[in-house]
Amino acid sequence: MAVGGVAVFPADTVYGLACDPASEDAVARLYALKRRVPDKPAAVMFFSVDLALAALPELGRRTRVALDTLLPGGVTLLLPNPARRFRLACGPDPDTLGLRVPDLPVAAAALGAVRWPVLQSSANRAGGPDARRLEDVPEPIRRSADMLLDAGELPGTPSTVIDLRAYERDGAWRIVRQGAVDADEVAAALR
Repeated sequence: MAVGGVAVFPADTVYGLACDPASEDAVARLYALKRRVPDKPAAVMFFSVDLALAALPELGRRTRVALDTLLPGGVTLLLPNPARRFRLACGPDPDTLGLRVPDLPVAAAALGAVRWPVLQSSANRAGGPDARRLEDVPEPIRRSADMLLDAGELPGTPSTVIDLRAYERDGAWRIVRQGAVDADEVAAALR
């Protein structure tokens, strides 16, 4: 990551691509590998809830409690981003940040030692099927990545995307994309 590399790695849902969220070259390369339009946002992933909370000190108490309840896990949280952090991940809306903290499978537990954020997206071509196994990642992506981490077969369902941008103000939230965590689990966690 420190030298602009792109990695294929296992999350708790599907295989992903990761790079330094501050490197324009690395982010452009990740998007090119996916054949993804550059104005589509990605997420920033931390491998620890504490690190994520420390990196986003402007989050209010209610939102911080929600993060503590929902993470780590198979969710991507859309959060207000008044400090406009991680601008390369935000696409055309720098006031919104997508945040992921995976609940790593045992085979990928060593990633828990990573103390810095990564920009991440699923390891597939834009609109293509999600990769459950490293072999499911398209061969051109595997060939072009600087590092491949294999943790065997993953569940194969992408993260549930939850919009928490109004949560601090009035407790409002909504599911933008149903995925690994169902709506009842989200509702129970946010009650």
